[in-house]
Amino acid sequence: MSRPGPKPNPKPKLKPKPKSRELEVITSRRISPHMLRVTLGGPELQDFPKDQESAYVKLLFEQGEGKKPLMRTYTIRHQRKNEIDIDFVIHEHPGPAGAWAQQAEPGQRIHVAGPGARKLINPDGDWLLFLGDMTALPAISVNLSLFPEDARGHAVIEIASESDRQELQAPSNLQIHWVVNRDARAPGVALQQQLRQISWQEGNPAIWCATEFSTMREMRQYFRSERPVAASHRYISSYWKSGLSEEQHKVLKREDEVISGAFMAS
Repeated sequence: MSRPGPKPNPKPKLKPKPKSRELEVITSRRISPHMLRVTLGGPELQDFPKDQESAYVKLLFEQGEGKKPLMRTYTIRHQRKNEIDIDFVIHEHPGPAGAWAQQAEPGQRIHVAGPGARKLINPDGDWLLFLGDMTALPAISVNLSLFPEDARGHAVIEIASESDRQELQAPSNLQIHWVVNRDARAPGVALQQQLRQISWQEGNPAIWCATEFSTMREMRQYFRSERPVAASHRYISSYWKSGLSEEQHKVLKREDEVISGAFMAS
Protein backbone atom coordinates (compact mmCIF):
# COMPACT_ATOMS: atom_id res chain seq x y z
CA MET A 1 0.00 0.00 0.00
CA SER A 2 1.73 3.18 -1.19
CA ARG A 3 1.07 6.16 1.06
CA PRO A 4 2.91 8.52 3.37
CA GLY A 5 0.99 7.74 6.57
CA PRO A 6 2.45 8.40 10.03
CA LYS A 7 6.09 7.73 10.73
CA PRO A 8 6.80 4.72 12.99
CA ASN A 9 7.90 5.46 16.53
CA PRO A 10 11.70 5.85 16.64
CA LYS A 11 13.79 3.78 19.02
CA PRO A 12 13.22 5.31 22.46
CA LYS A 13 16.01 7.42 23.89
CA LEU A 14 16.69 8.55 27.41
CA LYS A 15 15.03 11.92 27.84
CA PRO A 16 14.92 14.46 30.64
CA LYS A 17 11.95 14.34 32.99
CA PRO A 18 8.89 15.80 31.20
CA LYS A 19 8.13 19.39 32.09
CA SER A 20 5.15 20.01 34.35
CA ARG A 21 2.81 22.86 33.43
CA GLU A 22 -0.08 24.42 35.29
CA LEU A 23 -3.00 24.53 32.87
CA GLU A 24 -6.56 25.71 33.24
CA VAL A 25 -9.85 24.22 32.20
CA ILE A 26 -11.24 26.05 29.16
CA THR A 27 -14.33 23.95 28.49
CA SER A 28 -15.83 20.60 29.47
CA ARG A 29 -18.50 18.72 27.52
CA ARG A 30 -19.95 15.26 27.03
CA ILE A 31 -19.24 13.83 23.60
CA SER A 32 -21.06 10.55 24.32
CA PRO A 33 -22.78 8.98 27.35
CA HIS A 34 -19.50 7.49 28.61
CA MET A 35 -16.94 9.99 27.36
CA LEU A 36 -16.22 13.52 28.54
CA ARG A 37 -13.89 15.95 26.77
CA VAL A 38 -11.98 18.55 28.79
CA THR A 39 -10.08 21.31 26.99
CA LEU A 40 -7.00 22.54 28.83
CA GLY A 41 -5.04 25.65 27.94
CA GLY A 42 -3.20 28.69 29.14
CA PRO A 43 0.07 30.60 28.72
CA GLU A 44 2.20 27.65 29.86
CA LEU A 45 1.30 25.77 26.67
CA GLN A 46 3.13 28.32 24.53
CA ASP A 47 6.31 26.20 24.37
CA PHE A 48 4.44 22.88 24.13
CA PRO A 49 5.79 20.85 21.17
CA LYS A 50 3.72 20.82 17.98
CA ASP A 51 2.06 17.75 16.43
CA GLN A 52 1.46 15.88 19.69
CA GLU A 53 -1.98 14.44 19.01
CA SER A 54 -1.94 10.79 20.21
CA ALA A 55 0.97 11.50 22.59
CA TYR A 56 0.33 11.02 26.28
CA VAL A 57 0.42 13.44 29.20
CA LYS A 58 0.37 12.88 32.95
CA LEU A 59 -2.34 14.64 34.94
CA LEU A 60 -1.21 15.38 38.50
CA PHE A 61 -3.81 15.31 41.27
CA GLU A 62 -2.69 16.91 44.52
CA GLN A 63 -3.21 14.78 47.65
CA GLY A 64 -2.45 17.34 50.32
CA GLU A 65 0.66 18.83 51.87
CA GLY A 66 3.60 16.45 52.07
CA LYS A 67 1.95 13.82 49.87
CA LYS A 68 3.05 12.85 46.38
CA PRO A 69 0.47 13.76 43.70
CA LEU A 70 -1.42 10.97 41.99
CA MET A 71 -0.50 10.68 38.30
CA ARG A 72 -2.94 9.52 35.66
CA THR A 73 -2.03 9.00 32.01
CA TYR A 74 -4.18 10.34 29.17
CA THR A 75 -3.95 10.78 25.41
CA ILE A 76 -3.98 14.13 23.64
CA ARG A 77 -6.99 13.90 21.33
CA HIS A 78 -6.73 17.32 19.66
CA GLN A 79 -4.10 20.05 19.80
CA ARG A 80 -4.57 23.69 18.86
CA LYS A 81 -2.57 26.80 19.63
CA ASN A 82 -2.28 26.89 23.43
CA GLU A 83 -5.02 24.24 23.88
CA ILE A 84 -5.24 20.46 24.14
CA ASP A 85 -8.28 18.18 24.42
CA ILE A 86 -8.29 15.23 26.81
CA ASP A 87 -11.05 12.60 26.60
CA PHE A 88 -12.07 10.81 29.80
CA VAL A 89 -13.99 7.53 29.88
CA ILE A 90 -16.66 7.92 32.56
CA HIS A 91 -17.48 4.84 34.63
CA GLU A 92 -20.26 4.22 37.14
CA HIS A 93 -17.67 4.41 39.92
CA PRO A 94 -15.04 6.84 38.59
CA GLY A 95 -11.47 6.99 39.78
CA PRO A 96 -9.63 10.21 40.68
CA ALA A 97 -9.29 11.42 37.09
CA GLY A 98 -12.86 10.64 36.06
CA ALA A 99 -14.25 12.23 39.21
CA TRP A 100 -12.15 15.35 38.59
CA ALA A 101 -13.28 15.58 34.96
CA GLN A 102 -16.96 15.38 35.89
CA GLN A 103 -16.72 18.39 38.17
CA ALA A 104 -14.19 20.37 36.11
CA GLU A 105 -15.29 23.93 35.36
CA PRO A 106 -13.69 26.75 33.35
CA GLY A 107 -10.93 28.42 35.32
CA GLN A 108 -9.98 25.39 37.42
CA ARG A 109 -6.29 24.57 37.29
CA ILE A 110 -4.32 21.33 37.12
CA HIS A 111 -0.67 20.40 36.67
CA VAL A 112 0.11 18.40 33.55
CA ALA A 113 3.46 16.73 32.74
CA GLY A 114 4.61 15.72 29.27
CA PRO A 115 4.19 15.09 26.48
CA GLY A 116 5.41 11.52 26.22
CA ALA A 117 5.79 9.47 23.06
CA ARG A 118 3.16 9.43 20.33
CA LYS A 119 1.48 6.06 19.89
CA LEU A 120 1.39 5.50 16.12
CA ILE A 121 0.91 2.39 14.03
CA ASN A 122 3.68 1.25 11.70
CA PRO A 123 2.59 2.74 8.33
CA ASP A 124 4.44 0.12 6.25
CA GLY A 125 1.87 -2.65 6.50
CA ASP A 126 -0.04 -3.72 3.41
CA TRP A 127 -3.18 -3.13 5.46
CA LEU A 128 -4.04 -1.84 8.92
CA LEU A 129 -5.77 -3.36 11.94
CA PHE A 130 -6.68 -1.27 14.98
CA LEU A 131 -8.12 -2.84 18.13
CA GLY A 132 -9.10 -1.08 21.33
CA ASP A 133 -11.67 -0.17 23.92
CA MET A 134 -12.85 3.34 24.81
CA THR A 135 -9.59 4.18 26.58
CA ALA A 136 -7.84 3.66 23.24
CA LEU A 137 -10.43 5.53 21.16
CA PRO A 138 -8.60 8.91 21.26
CA ALA A 139 -5.35 7.37 19.99
CA ILE A 140 -7.11 5.23 17.38
CA SER A 141 -9.00 8.31 16.17
CA VAL A 142 -5.77 10.25 15.66
CA ASN A 143 -4.10 7.34 13.86
CA LEU A 144 -7.02 6.92 11.46
CA SER A 145 -7.00 10.60 10.56
CA LEU A 146 -3.36 10.44 9.41
CA PHE A 147 -3.90 8.01 6.52
CA PRO A 148 -4.91 8.87 2.96
CA GLU A 149 -7.89 7.40 1.12
CA ASP A 150 -6.02 4.42 -0.35
CA ALA A 151 -5.28 2.95 3.08
CA ARG A 152 -7.29 -0.19 3.82
CA GLY A 153 -8.07 -2.40 6.77
CA HIS A 154 -10.22 -2.55 9.89
CA ALA A 155 -10.70 -0.81 13.21
CA VAL A 156 -12.52 -2.75 15.93
CA ILE A 157 -13.58 -0.57 18.84
CA GLU A 158 -15.35 -1.80 21.97
CA ILE A 159 -17.80 0.72 23.46
CA ALA A 160 -20.15 0.70 26.44
CA SER A 161 -23.33 1.54 24.50
CA GLU A 162 -24.52 2.18 20.94
CA SER A 163 -24.69 5.87 21.78
CA ASP A 164 -20.91 5.92 22.38
CA ARG A 165 -20.17 5.70 18.65
CA GLN A 166 -18.27 8.69 17.32
CA GLU A 167 -17.87 10.24 13.88
CA LEU A 168 -14.28 9.44 12.92
CA GLN A 169 -12.14 10.73 10.08
CA ALA A 170 -10.88 7.60 8.34
CA PRO A 171 -10.06 6.26 4.86
CA SER A 172 -13.16 5.02 3.05
CA ASN A 173 -11.57 1.58 2.54
CA LEU A 174 -10.96 1.11 6.25
CA GLN A 175 -13.98 -0.48 7.88
CA ILE A 176 -14.87 0.57 11.42
CA HIS A 177 -16.57 -2.08 13.59
CA TRP A 178 -18.28 -0.78 16.74
CA VAL A 179 -18.90 -3.59 19.23
CA VAL A 180 -20.95 -3.00 22.36
CA ASN A 181 -19.92 -4.57 25.66
CA ARG A 182 -22.58 -3.92 28.29
CA ASP A 183 -20.84 -6.05 30.92
CA ALA A 184 -18.06 -3.99 32.54
CA ARG A 185 -16.93 -7.15 34.36
CA ALA A 186 -15.88 -8.77 31.06
CA PRO A 187 -13.76 -6.22 29.21
CA GLY A 188 -12.44 -7.26 25.82
CA VAL A 189 -14.73 -10.25 25.24
CA ALA A 190 -16.78 -8.57 22.50
CA LEU A 191 -13.60 -7.17 20.98
CA GLN A 192 -11.97 -10.58 20.68
CA GLN A 193 -15.12 -12.13 19.24
CA GLN A 194 -15.31 -9.48 16.53
CA LEU A 195 -11.61 -9.87 15.73
CA ARG A 196 -12.18 -13.50 14.78
CA GLN A 197 -15.02 -12.53 12.45
CA ILE A 198 -13.32 -9.88 10.31
CA SER A 199 -11.88 -10.76 6.91
CA TRP A 200 -8.10 -11.24 6.93
CA GLN A 201 -6.84 -9.28 3.95
CA GLU A 202 -4.02 -10.08 1.53
CA GLY A 203 -0.53 -8.99 2.46
CA ASN A 204 1.16 -8.28 5.77
CA PRO A 205 -0.84 -6.22 8.26
CA ALA A 206 0.30 -3.60 10.73
CA ILE A 207 -1.39 -4.06 14.11
CA TRP A 208 -2.22 -1.39 16.71
CA CYS A 209 -3.90 -2.68 19.87
CA ALA A 210 -4.52 -1.06 23.27
CA THR A 211 -6.88 -2.67 25.77
CA GLU A 212 -7.35 -3.90 29.33
CA PHE A 213 -4.36 -5.93 30.59
CA SER A 214 -5.87 -9.43 30.38
CA THR A 215 -7.23 -8.72 26.91
CA MET A 216 -3.82 -7.41 25.84
CA ARG A 217 -2.20 -10.71 26.80
CA GLU A 218 -4.79 -12.64 24.78
CA MET A 219 -4.21 -10.38 21.78
CA ARG A 220 -0.45 -10.67 22.07
CA GLN A 221 -0.67 -14.45 22.03
CA TYR A 222 -3.09 -14.32 19.09
CA PHE A 223 -0.69 -12.25 16.97
CA ARG A 224 2.32 -14.34 17.97
CA SER A 225 0.84 -17.79 17.40
CA GLU A 226 -2.59 -17.91 15.76
CA ARG A 227 -2.11 -15.02 13.32
CA PRO A 228 1.64 -14.33 13.45
CA VAL A 229 2.63 -10.72 12.77
CA ALA A 230 6.22 -9.49 12.85
CA ALA A 231 7.14 -7.60 16.04
CA SER A 232 8.11 -4.59 13.91
CA HIS A 233 4.53 -4.36 12.66
CA ARG A 234 2.62 -4.70 15.90
CA TYR A 235 2.00 -2.33 18.79
CA ILE A 236 0.16 -4.13 21.60
CA SER A 237 -0.23 -2.45 24.96
CA SER A 238 -2.44 -2.47 28.04
CA TYR A 239 -3.85 0.89 29.09
CA TRP A 240 -5.46 -0.36 32.30
CA LYS A 241 -6.15 -3.42 34.45
CA SER A 242 -9.57 -4.22 35.82
CA GLY A 243 -9.61 -3.80 39.61
CA LEU A 244 -6.18 -2.12 39.83
CA SER A 245 -5.06 1.49 40.16
CA GLU A 246 -2.67 2.95 37.59
CA GLU A 247 0.21 2.53 40.06
CA GLN A 248 -0.59 -1.17 40.51
CA HIS A 249 -1.06 -1.59 36.76
CA LYS A 250 2.41 -0.16 36.10
CA VAL A 251 3.99 -2.73 38.42
CA LEU A 252 2.08 -5.53 36.68
CA LYS A 253 3.14 -4.26 33.24
CA ARG A 254 6.82 -4.19 34.24
CA GLU A 255 6.61 -7.76 35.56
CA ASP A 256 4.83 -8.87 32.38
CA GLU A 257 7.47 -7.22 30.17
CA VAL A 258 10.21 -9.17 31.95
CA ILE A 259 8.34 -12.46 31.57
CA SER A 260 7.39 -11.74 27.95
CA GLY A 261 10.95 -10.77 27.09
CA ALA A 262 12.29 -13.99 28.61
CA PHE A 263 9.71 -15.96 26.64
CA MET A 264 10.75 -14.34 23.36
CA ALA A 265 14.43 -14.94 24.10
CA SER A 266 13.93 -18.64 24.86
